[in-house]
Amino acid sequence: MPPSPSTHTPKLPAPARAGARRLAFARFTASTASTALSPLVALVALAGLLACGDGADAGAGHTRPPTPVVVSSPFEHEFSDRLEAIGTANANESVEITARVTKMVHRVLFEDGQAIRAGETLVELESTEEVAQLAQARAAQSDAKLRFDRVADLAKSGTESQSRYDEVRTALDAANARVEEIEARIADLNIRAPFSGVLGLREVSPGTLVKPGDRITTLDDVEKIKLDFSVPETFLSLLTPGLPVTTQNAAYPGRVFEGRVAAVDSRIDPETRAVRVRAEIENVDHAIRPGMLLSLVLEAHPEKSLALAEQALVPAGTKQFVVLLDADNKPSRVEVEIGRRVPGLVEIRSGLSKTSRVVIDGATMIPPGGMVEVLREEKPGPA
Repeated sequence: MPPSPSTHTPKLPAPARAGARRLAFARFTASTASTALSPLVALVALAGLLACGDGADAGAGHTRPPTPVVVSSPFEHEFSDRLEAIGTANANESVEITARVTKMVHRVLFEDGQAIRAGETLVELESTEEVAQLAQARAAQSDAKLRFDRVADLAKSGTESQSRYDEVRTALDAANARVEEIEARIADLNIRAPFSGVLGLREVSPGTLVKPGDRITTLDDVEKIKLDFSVPETFLSLLTPGLPVTTQNAAYPGRVFEGRVAAVDSRIDPETRAVRVRAEIENVDHAIRPGMLLSLVLEAHPEKSLALAEQALVPAGTKQFVVLLDADNKPSRVEVEIGRRVPGLVEIRSGLSKTSRVVIDGATMIPPGGMVEVLREEKPGPA
């Protein structure tokens, strides 16, 4: 009897049976996962909706906090046309001490770097021969003087001729000249300081044979320093004798040396189109040495105008703005015209008055339409 169709299950090949099992397992797994995750997905979705609702409510009531600022007002300050340059320091007077004759050094009477007064002897050269010649010349001078006096007395009484008188007179003059000549030669053997100042390093020792022009040392008057520098011809109108000059050197950080323009050269260099200028600086403590390189600043045409802290400026393209506060501390941006600058300050030519309340710190942090909180109002004036 053939099997009933309702109860008979055909036998599938082995590969088909394996595929069926995999499909059934996949369906079971998907169904189980869906059932297990449904509550979790629902909770996550609900939390998201609640969060969105809270964010919308918070955004509707949010207010940006006010920006903390510091406020001050413009004030009067003296500005001037400023010119910067580099100059070289020179001694007020400077000379190389040299020998005038060929002689042996007898004594050196100075030390390296010694301060000296005008006329003091620095070096004595060997003078034994000249001293002997001077003694001989003075003896001849005395003899000539005696003969002259005797003949002069006889000539007065008429017992001596005029020619004889003239002869002894000439001999006396020659003897005097001879003494003066030798004294001058001896003077050249004593080398003296031509002016007061500070000596450099000595370059000779006792026993050194020196010749005319040989350097013995240097002498500089550094009580006052001459500062020479060049300025483009376009600034010639600013340069007048007496113009204040301030200088600095890296050897003395923070120290400023003050002086004045002493002279402006009469010619302009046709190659550089610059004019040489000389300033004088008092140098009592000898801090500045000849040859030093000094940076200098000249300020001309001083005048008073409104000034403001440089950090208050809010640049926008080629324009400059500041933030003003009204009586209720409401900020507004105002364009200003600026002029000259000095460290930390800028000249305000238009746009503000002495009564303006200007944000000098925090201006760039204020958003459009934002409010401010005044931390403090500083007294007008340089920081």
